[in-house]
Amino acid sequence: MWRRSYLLLLLVRIYFAISPSYLHPDENFQGPEVIADELFLYPSNRTWEWTSNYPIRSVFPLWPVYGIPMTLLKWVWAQDDQQNLSPKAIYYLLRVVMFILSFVLEDWAIYELVHAPRHRRQAVILVASSYVTWTYQSHTFSNSIETLLVTWSLVLIERIVREKNSSSMLTCSILSLIIVFGIFNRITFPAFILIPGLQLLPHFLARPFSFLVTVASAVVFTCLAIGTDTAFFRLRDLNTSSTTFFRTLVTNPVITPWNNIRYNTQTSNLALHGLHPRYQHFLVNLPQLLGPALILLLTSLPALSLLNLRLRFSNPCLLSAITGTAFLSIFPHQEPRFLLPCVPLLLTCIHLPTSSRGRKWFWSSWLVFNILLGILMGVYHQGGVIPAQLQVPDLLRSSISSPPPTNTTAMIPATIFWWKTYPPPTYLLGNTAPFNISTVPLMGLSQPDMLEQVTAALPFPCSSPPPPPPLTTRDAIQNNQPVFLTAPLSSPLFPPSSASTPNASFLAHARLPSNNKAHSSAEQEEEKDQGRGEGEDDNNTPLELALMWTYRQHINLDDMDIASDVWGTLRRVVGGRGIGVWRVERRCPPGSGVESIILA
Repeated sequence: MWRRSYLLLLLVRIYFAISPSYLHPDENFQGPEVIADELFLYPSNRTWEWTSNYPIRSVFPLWPVYGIPMTLLKWVWAQDDQQNLSPKAIYYLLRVVMFILSFVLEDWAIYELVHAPRHRRQAVILVASSYVTWTYQSHTFSNSIETLLVTWSLVLIERIVREKNSSSMLTCSILSLIIVFGIFNRITFPAFILIPGLQLLPHFLARPFSFLVTVASAVVFTCLAIGTDTAFFRLRDLNTSSTTFFRTLVTNPVITPWNNIRYNTQTSNLALHGLHPRYQHFLVNLPQLLGPALILLLTSLPALSLLNLRLRFSNPCLLSAITGTAFLSIFPHQEPRFLLPCVPLLLTCIHLPTSSRGRKWFWSSWLVFNILLGILMGVYHQGGVIPAQLQVPDLLRSSISSPPPTNTTAMIPATIFWWKTYPPPTYLLGNTAPFNISTVPLMGLSQPDMLEQVTAALPFPCSSPPPPPPLTTRDAIQNNQPVFLTAPLSSPLFPPSSASTPNASFLAHARLPSNNKAHSSAEQEEEKDQGRGEGEDDNNTPLELALMWTYRQHINLDDMDIASDVWGTLRRVVGGRGIGVWRVERRCPPGSGVESIILA
């Protein structure tokens, strides 16, 4: 029975692995975006973590996890012309890689960490049926990699302790590699293995050579990681001599974990990302990740005797999860994904109720909890951003009215505004020719401010009509310059019927900032004489938004105003779920000469 359940859950994991939900920008901008920039001629957007004078992210763990699959895909797919490689293939390849890593390494580690056969099967099923495994572990998060590294560190520690008659030098070397890899992947990694790692002290005291091998291996791998980062951030010239490299490595090395520690120990820096109460991890994030499993875990603790409590806390999985959560609670910036390593570890500590009624209650609530959160986070959460970004180049090519001559290398400027969405991965645009695409995220802007920025990007004010045909190359480029707006359909800006009407268009008014601070009374009287009422001056620009494309499996949780109107907000966000891409153009008054560029 458990094998059939496990195979069914395997299919569920595959489904969520290839569903394009988007849980957090870090899943793209802390990994795939950087490596894609190195391997392909695609546009990219490196965040501050990579461009500051003291970078806090390391490329050392990225090359094996993302670089090798991308390189193999590049070799298989694009031997003749790498620009023909589909960014969609890159995206789904990395999702499949993360699924395979989770399926093989995470499940294998759980199988080794739990020794009782019956409890082992239960633990594997619990991990495989968790929405965290379905969603977070199949996304390209550094936290997902950290989960695998933590579980396998515990496995190797247990192997070394168990093999009392062996020096376990190979195992110690592999453990050193995992520790260095984990620290350069996320600086929080030691928090999960430091206390369980104390089990190695008796082994190292009895076999000092094992300790020397462990330390020497760690030093070698650390030097390799620092050298990789130093070459990436300091020496971009491929023809750099070895002498220059070693001199830079000694005099100006890049040690990203140290930079990360310095950054995250400053509360003023963490405030830029959001501050949380110190109890956030224990009282909010763990319940959000574990649901009914946490209730079951907590209800078993009061019945434990002191001896059983000691035995329970000698469990390395429970010890790693609790000490890791406690250490991370010291820092005031606390997100649920920071606790991903705790999920499989705590699920191995669950003991099901002895009564059939209790087991039925738990499994029912567990399945409902994970199905609801799995659908929300694995399918709908920002689910339209990736498909929309993949669609943008085709929408741009279909939108231009007069393409430039084919014998020119000139690029057409195009601006894509993203409002109330996560910033899209730029590398997914792929080969954008003949466009030079600017991606502008406007996630937190109000509607008037958003319309103001969109209007400012439009070519040809109503007072400056475009040139008539025939067009020169320069005129053709200036005459196109498309401006798109990508936004949730649930926004009050869009008419409710627009999502179901192909090529629907409507008018919106954007108020541009006036060059003059105030109008004189004489100027206001002149405007009235000309038939313009208040609010209808030259700075009040009517815009026409024409719907180009929609995707319904998208919900924006950041656009919910629960405090003021719970049910109204839910009806708007869930009932109006979806994302749309709109072509934006000016609606100029008749006779201005610009009305010809409006979509029909």
